[in-house]
Amino acid sequence: MNSRVLVLNQDFSPLMVCSVERAFILVYLKKSELVRPANGHKLHSVTQTYPMPSVIRLNRYVNAPYKGVNLTRQNIFKRDNNECQYCGTKKELTIDHVIPRARGGKDTWTNLATACKKCNAKKGDYTPDEAGMPLRKKPYKPSYSIFLRDHLNGQGSEWDAFLSDQGH
Repeated sequence: MNSRVLVLNQDFSPLMVCSVERAFILVYLKKSELVRPANGHKLHSVTQTYPMPSVIRLNRYVNAPYKGVNLTRQNIFKRDNNECQYCGTKKELTIDHVIPRARGGKDTWTNLATACKKCNAKKGDYTPDEAGMPLRKKPYKPSYSIFLRDHLNGQGSEWDAFLSDQGH
């Protein structure tokens, strides 16, 4: 049972993702309510059957600090769908500085893109325009909600109504 459950704050804002086991315990102990069950899946005890949670909402508001997405290599790959932003391949991926470091480019969400080794070498210390290699998608800083929706759910569209926000 490795499914994940979206946990909403009392105001229905996305808070985190947890295991089915943790979510079930929160519902069972009446610390949260089941908002959306997992499509027809059930949890069984010796004497009872319960709907498996897909989305739960906490009964009390939790004041959570700002949730951002950490700038890591893995998160850049996730944001870019594990494909080169120049040619689209999914092989031999690395990170490219859109504006090269040698020319003052920083390690930021908007300056880093997934690139294959071949395209990264071909682009070298040029900008995409100078190298004649346009980006397929402009790098952006993902919001927490968008990141959850696009990269953690694996639940199909069961979470979409709760994570459709802010856009890129």
